[in-house]
Amino acid sequence: MGTVSHDAINQFKALMDQVEEPLKRAYQNVHQGYHAETLARFLKAREWNLIKAHKMLVDCLHWRVQNEIDNILTKPIIPTDLYRAVRDSQLIGMSGYSREGLPVFAHGVGLSTFDKASVHYYVQSHIQINEYRDRIVLPTASKKYGRPITTCVKVLDMTGLKLSALNQIKLMTIISTIDDMNYPEKTNTYYIVNAPYIFSACWKVVKPLLQERTRKKVQVLSGNGRDELLKIMDAASLPHFCKREGSGSSRHSEYANENCFSLDHPFHQQLYNYIKQQSLVSEPTQPIKQGSVHVDLPEPAAEGTEIVKTIESEMHKFENGNGLSGSLDDLKINDNSDYRTTHCP
Repeated sequence: MGTVSHDAINQFKALMDQVEEPLKRAYQNVHQGYHAETLARFLKAREWNLIKAHKMLVDCLHWRVQNEIDNILTKPIIPTDLYRAVRDSQLIGMSGYSREGLPVFAHGVGLSTFDKASVHYYVQSHIQINEYRDRIVLPTASKKYGRPITTCVKVLDMTGLKLSALNQIKLMTIISTIDDMNYPEKTNTYYIVNAPYIFSACWKVVKPLLQERTRKKVQVLSGNGRDELLKIMDAASLPHFCKREGSGSSRHSEYANENCFSLDHPFHQQLYNYIKQQSLVSEPTQPIKQGSVHVDLPEPAAEGTEIVKTIESEMHKFENGNGLSGSLDDLKINDNSDYRTTHCP
């Protein structure tokens, strides 16, 4: 990190030292003792513009206070059958750690249906996983490895991606906007696996719209990415959809404790039990309340809106039979940089 970066972080820290309650308490939950790393994330998200980064972080703290995000890990989704339905339709989980100690999160993008509960339950669940990652998983990893670990690796499974994904694009945009505005720069690298032709075509037109910082994080792997991912993590940490020889995936693994999307997976069991325990600690004499936590849903930024419109337009072309001309082999030949086997540097 250069002198300019250190100077910007020091100036940022001086500004944040002036923050008063209740924002001060919210900030403590954000930085978890890692001030420099947290401030650097917000600076990166605003191209190292101190004024913009400061506004972004203060806005984030106001969002946390207004929506009681600091208490969201005391609000379990009940009954359990409802939470299981959320888990079965919002496919996300943690499969292990990279060799550098970064948590590996898996997302079943293509097979997530988001059709078993209301939007608010899915948003609540997503934020709870973010908060558990930031307050429990990352601090634990930092202590284990003896250095700050404040980011993760994500493996995105595109198996099953099809035109019906347009039905979920609004919710997915809400979730990604929440992440962009309040959890910036938490992902080190995005690995795309099991990418069908429709993804390749959409990626071809979306990639130029992304900021260079984001584009550099995305690596599209061939097949299920197993061989390349084994270069940065042990086999035990591979998501279940990457463990098979060759490509292909499924929503349900043969063994529940191998399927990191399942509520029966150790990660989700630990997360769900933690939230229920915290609920009893915060309100020991009150029964656990049913109902979702309602978080203010943000409007996407201009860049996000343009990307969504581009994806919708491209997928409608496929729907009308007018998708990108040429075969998948043509796409591979003409755009090797997008559809090559890559690895983490």
